[in-house]
Amino acid sequence: MGKKKKKAQENSAPDAVAEMDIEETSSAVTSPRGKMKRKEFERELRTLQVELVKMQEWVKATGAKICIVFEGRDTAGKGGTIKRITERVSPRTFRDAALPAPTEREKSQMYLQRYMSHFPAAGEVVIFDRSWYNRAGVEPVMGFCTPEQTERFLDMTPMVEKAMVDSGIHLIKYWLEVRADEQTRRLKSRIDDPRKIWKLSDMDLKSYSRWYDYSRARDAMLANTDTSWAPWFIAHTDDKKRGRLNIISHLLSQVPYEKIERPEIKLPRRQAARGYVEPDLPLRHIPEPY
Repeated sequence: MGKKKKKAQENSAPDAVAEMDIEETSSAVTSPRGKMKRKEFERELRTLQVELVKMQEWVKATGAKICIVFEGRDTAGKGGTIKRITERVSPRTFRDAALPAPTEREKSQMYLQRYMSHFPAAGEVVIFDRSWYNRAGVEPVMGFCTPEQTERFLDMTPMVEKAMVDSGIHLIKYWLEVRADEQTRRLKSRIDDPRKIWKLSDMDLKSYSRWYDYSRARDAMLANTDTSWAPWFIAHTDDKKRGRLNIISHLLSQVPYEKIERPEIKLPRRQAARGYVEPDLPLRHIPEPY
């Protein structure tokens, strides 16, 4: 599927995933360093989130344009990672773009057209929770497009991404990889947990049985779209906590932000009441069972 990558496009990503399809038999996967305790995770996460705020202020001050793409296996942790990136920053600067299935009108457009309207303007960070790379993954695997359409996409995308980068967009692409047995464990946990059942769709169930079809699609995608101007970065997320920290740390290393100095902040003196008295209005207050 797709042409082989040109020599000019240095290709390291496929090497990084060469051993990823070996199925293991263990249950929950942890790092060789052992399971990270929640307090340690939260301490490290707080440090990184402080840096994300610094990056945000730099983006706003300089008019930088950041576009982050998250792709990967089902249950690999894209949503959880994005949540940790965005939970302490401004939604006016950081935007999450998770597009639904295309409408009939969008299907008639140039394939990338519906994504382009979400590209960042000056002073914005846009995070794609899945992206135009659907045409290289779920669509060919599940039969939503033809092999010819996927091949054209793989040929065209490096040029589109070159135009994005040439326009001043910092484009950062992540592929999140999880082992087969860990994916099984996470899907089963979604079935058993009423808080997570919404994460389990019919498409997830159909996709689950096609592990190696997705592997072949992934390999073709990486071989054709891992370029010097828009490389893929592979993140192993069997260990969720370490995976999230590693991705955020790497993201920060890819953006040349600097701390923006701010004047010392002091709260102003609050005005005097000058005779104001709270009125006795017939307001409805919520119950307080906690």
